[in-house]
Amino acid sequence: MGLDNPLHIAFLVIILLLLFGAKRLPEIGRSLGSGMREFKDSISGDSSQPTLSQTTQQPVQQPVQAPAQQPVQAPVQQAAQAFGTPPPEQAPAEPPRQV
Repeated sequence: MGLDNPLHIAFLVIILLLLFGAKRLPEIGRSLGSGMREFKDSISGDSSQPTLSQTTQQPVQQPVQAPAQQPVQAPVQQAAQAFGTPPPEQAPAEPPRQV
């Protein structure tokens, strides 16, 4: 009761053909094989193929600092000046409510 019987393997192949189609089966087998190969290499520590980090050795660049942001009220004040109206008054912050 396993995959040792050729009839079971034939049924499995037929079901796979019906589910995925003949065009996708080689693609699925290829990706499964490469995944198993990568897993085996990571377990055994054998790195016969260079990885991406080994092939591209680029220096790390320093992050660029973002420019200082203007306060939120600046666009409102600029719009008020453009339309010739006085800027809106800021309401005092309410103290936090205690529950």
